[in-house]
Amino acid sequence: MSWMVWTLPTAGFFSGIALILAGMTIWQRFSPSIERKGFLPLSTTRGDRLFIGLLTSAYIHLGFVGFTEFHVLVATGISAIWMVVLMRWG
Repeated sequence: MSWMVWTLPTAGFFSGIALILAGMTIWQRFSPSIERKGFLPLSTTRGDRLFIGLLTSAYIHLGFVGFTEFHVLVATGISAIWMVVLMRWG
């Protein structure tokens, strides 16, 4: 990845998202999702909740970087917990 001058954390981040998308594709292939209503105010599928979770995780990271002095791994931990909650009960 040196041709893009990526740092190891950046490459790991995008590789992780690619693995999540590949895993969701395989999961959808073998177990098609159905719309359901959780605590979100709309009916969603697994893919919808994944998209919402990735988007809100990006905002969590931006908030931590912009407004706190905490290490970015704190935001990553909060985002991971948020993704689990959202995918399970959202």
